[in-house]
Amino acid sequence: MYAIIETCGKQYKVTKGDVVFFEKLDTEEGKKVTFDKVVLVSDDKNVQVGNPYVKGIKVEGKVVSHGKGKKILVFKYKAKKNYRRTQGHRQPYTKVEITGIKLPTAKAETTAEKEEKPDAKTATKKAE
Repeated sequence: MYAIIETCGKQYKVTKGDVVFFEKLDTEEGKKVTFDKVVLVSDDKNVQVGNPYVKGIKVEGKVVSHGKGKKILVFKYKAKKNYRRTQGHRQPYTKVEITGIKLPTAKAETTAEKEEKPDAKTATKKAE
């Protein structure tokens, strides 16, 4: 089973047990994190695609650590003007271990199915 979640302005494909590097999250190390913006969920049989998100499904994770990425050098240069500037940048990240993908309970699924299927009487009234 895997899910595609949206966080930090990006989409990530995650499964249970994955270790994912997100942009800096405001959560302490060792705390749980819940991602509720799930775009797609797939198990071996079914694929659920959200519009824009799948309702009732959450991805849970545990913050392992915080850190900084490799240094990137930004070099500005203008020819024939003796202009050179060097600047370094290290992007902060949060390392998260995905602990599980929580599906809604069976009761919630049956009520959702009832809401999606219109009654025959209401369908004929809408058609008229």
